[in-house]
Amino acid sequence: MLQIQENVSLKNFNTFGIDANARYFVEISHADEVAELFADPKWLQMHRLVLGGGSNMLMVSDFDGLVIRLNIRGIEHRISHDDVFVEAGAGEVWNDLVNFCVDRGYAGMENLSLIPGSVGASPIQNIGAYGVELKDVFDSCQAVEIATGNIRTFNKEECKFGYRESVFKTELSGRYIIVSVKFRLSLNPNINIQYGAIEQELANRGITEPTIKDVSQVVSHIRVSKLPDPSTIGNAGSFFKNPVITAAEFAPVAAQFPDVVNYPAGEGMVKLAAGWLIEQCGWKGKTVGNTGTWKNQALVLVNHGGATGAEVYSLSSQIIDSVYTKFGVTLQREVNIIS
Repeated sequence: MLQIQENVSLKNFNTFGIDANARYFVEISHADEVAELFADPKWLQMHRLVLGGGSNMLMVSDFDGLVIRLNIRGIEHRISHDDVFVEAGAGEVWNDLVNFCVDRGYAGMENLSLIPGSVGASPIQNIGAYGVELKDVFDSCQAVEIATGNIRTFNKEECKFGYRESVFKTELSGRYIIVSVKFRLSLNPNINIQYGAIEQELANRGITEPTIKDVSQVVSHIRVSKLPDPSTIGNAGSFFKNPVITAAEFAPVAAQFPDVVNYPAGEGMVKLAAGWLIEQCGWKGKTVGNTGTWKNQALVLVNHGGATGAEVYSLSSQIIDSVYTKFGVTLQREVNIIS
């Protein structure tokens, strides 16, 4: 029997550590409990929020609705020739799944090491890091349609993955709850060390022929050196997306700022490093009230203790304005704003 709680603090359920309350709160441990929950029309009509690890969200106020925390666990794997199919419950911790795969020699996820959050949230956001995105290892996911209770399997094409985007954030937003995700990995590693500082850190360690475990360890080391631990200081990782602009839009930026950090992003498109843009505006390590930016990475906004979601949001707006004023580039928030 599902236990619906009332007036529950979400402080321990979001990595920013924002003390906001949920009017109603329920924990889901099995996929069939989703249909059970929405068999009651009261919950079907109510404003709702699905929580995994709470790592990619900012609570700007109390939530006057139903918060559903997914705690569906379990990891299964099947080997077919050189392919490995790994399926995990939506409530599994993302990095636990990465470690599960790396330890067994299942290649593909190693560049995604130490990304905070849950497995169920990974396709929604199309998480990515160091030259790899979720879509590169995604096979399919199972999701419960809220209106009917039916389970539907989505393949990669149906998910319509984009940069930190998917169909679950656009046309199907709020209509499905992902309960499990299946990944397609390989026994033959295709080592990717071209992005960021991976290659340099491997060289520092004297590693010339890296394994997927080497890559995972180096990525984890780099992330720890740049990003604060949410258990010691509240944050949601990268707060902004790296902006993607046209080559025509990039030309005047490059002319005025020749050292602007940029990467190719497909034909006629250029990706800029949001952290670099923010740092050039003087925000890196700056404290504003109870919030601020991280000392080692301007892309990360932090809660120094007691910050409200509204304070963090206000800081993000100031940063967006200053970057636009200096570079003519509009930053977009990567985190989900919850109110």
